[in-house]
Parts: sequence; structure tokens; C-alpha cells
Amino acid sequence: MKVFHCDHCESLVFYENSQCMNCGNTLAYLPDVGEVCSLDQGQDQLWTSPNDRAKGKKYRLCSNYCNANVCNWAVSAEQDNEFCRCCRLTRVIPDLSIAGNDRAWYKLEIAKRRLIYDLLRLQLPVQSKQEDPEQGLAFEFLGNTTQTILTGHENGVITINIAEADDTERERRRSQLHEPVRTLLGHFRHEIGHYYWDRLIANGHRLLEFRQLFGDERQDYSAALQRHYQEGPPADWTESYVSAYASSHPWEDWSETWAHYLMIGDSLETAGACGLSLKPRRRDEPTLKSAPSTNNSFDKLIEAWFPLTYALNNLNRGLGHSDAYPFVLSSRTVEKLRFVHQTIYLNEESQK
Repeated sequence: MKVFHCDHCESLVFYENSQCMNCGNTLAYLPDVGEVCSLDQGQDQLWTSPNDRAKGKKYRLCSNYCNANVCNWAVSAEQDNEFCRCCRLTRVIPDLSIAGNDRAWYKLEIAKRRLIYDLLRLQLPVQSKQEDPEQGLAFEFLGNTTQTILTGHENGVITINIAEADDTERERRRSQLHEPVRTLLGHFRHEIGHYYWDRLIANGHRLLEFRQLFGDERQDYSAALQRHYQEGPPADWTESYVSAYASSHPWEDWSETWAHYLMIGDSLETAGACGLSLKPRRRDEPTLKSAPSTNNSFDKLIEAWFPLTYALNNLNRGLGHSDAYPFVLSSRTVEKLRFVHQTIYLNEESQK
């Protein structure tokens, strides 16, 4: 994530902000500019920004910004759509007649916007089902009613059980499933991995290499998951997988690895934007001259990632929390992350 500033007073603002806490100006993320910008409303009720990259452009605020307070994106005035590019991806929202669901929706959209930011930064295809019924993407946020809702992906539709937006319930599930971390953003990153497996791997030229590294995905998926939940992961799973769940099936291995790669990229971009560096007093301590962007070589990313996780974990321990990064990456897992990196940037090259 970049570092953003209010265009009016130059104060630091967060990606999620809709108002500058220093000067009070309205803020919105402008996807065509790639920045959180301050806005001025004209007599025509449209908005403009003093940001140089938005010069001559006019915007409307997303309908979910104005009417539901669950969005902070703007829409180009030239587009005939009341919703922003991100909100158009959500086709089912929680039942707002149920107490607490409005808050759950807010949290879900925050996580989804950070995901979409990353996907656009990586120049991955992000079209809605309305734009591309066959290969497009849609999100459905559902709660348990007459049946249990499972978080998952099928044919471009990502379903999230809104119970995952409840911190207490999510922690209960994390503990029950013996997971080191379980976050709402992590769910989005994982499920979008299944979507991009269909888009970038299935029936493509990288399928054979995928099978050599992750395994043959043609094995029975339901049986594999049932075996995982009954027997648990193999004793040596840390030698080949980023998580215990990744060992259940090649599809889950891919999605867990994909989600991990997105987490690494987001963290490194944030560290780089903040100018973070590590300058130890001893040569045998972690060193980070500057955090690279994700379009650098994969080797540079991993080289920067390990010292950054050392700093993150020490900071968390100082705050009295458990490790922010409770993972150990084996050499085989690193090669799987490399495969994800190559897949993304081969796709980017094909788009040029």
C-alpha cells in the first residue's frame, strides 16, 4: 500500500479514510489516478481534485459512499454507473434488517477494497460478472439462515460467510482449526486465488509445471478435504507447504500460496513507501536497505522479506502480541511463491 496525503493540507491519510482528520476535506480513492485524493464539489454537484493527475477530470462519489457509508471510492463522471468499480463486484450484500449486519458489510467492503487495490496494482484481470458473464468476478456476502454458508469460490463467484467479519467468532474458528492466523483480508486473498487458478492456470501452458510443483489437481477434491479434516496434515507438512491447510489438495496449496504472495507484496510496498530500512550494528543481523516493489525480481522480494518479518515480529512482541508473521518458509515453499510471482508477471506481459 502506498503512503497517501491530503492534497489540501498535506497531512498523512490512510487508504480507508473518507475525510482528512486534519482539515476536514472530503477524500476518495480515485482508481484511474491510483491515489486517495481530496475533493472539492462544484455547483454541478460533481467533484474535482487538486491532484495533478486528476486535472481536468470530474467525479461522482460511489452510491455506497453516499448512501451506505461502506465505500470511499469515486466514479468518473463519464461513466454511467452509480457504483464504483469495486462495489460493482458485490452482487449480494448482507441482510441489513438483521442487527449488526451493517457493521459486517462495512468490514467486508474494507477488506475487499484492499484486495482490489492489490489486484489492480498487479494488473490482473478484474471484470465483474456484468461485464463478463463467463469469466467475470462477483462477491456474495451471506449469513447463516436455514443453511450453513461456506466461504468459498465457484465459477467466479466468491461467497464469504459474514460471520468471518465478527472478530470473536473468527478467533474461535481460528483456534478450533489450529490456524496461526485467520483474517478477513486473508479469506479474500485465498478465495481470489481459486478464481485466478481458473483464469491463469487451468487449461493453460503453465498447467504441467503447476502439477510438477503443487501436485495433480485432478485427484478427488472432496475426498482430499475429508481426509485432511479427519487425519490432519502430514507430519512433515512444513517442509513443502506454507500452511497445514495447503497440504489438503493442490488447489488449496495454490490458493494458500497465492494469498501469502499477496500479503508479502502488500507489506513490502507499504514498507517501501514508508522508507523503511534496517541498519544493524552487526553484520550478522538482518539488513534491509530499502523494500523493493513487487515488480522487482522475485529473489529481491524474498531477500527483503525475511529481515522485514524479523522486525515485524520483534515489534509485535514489544507490544505484547504474538508474532505478526508466525510462518517459516521452506525452500520448496519459496519455489511455489516464485511460481505465483512468475504467473502474475507473465500475465502482465501478455496484457501489454
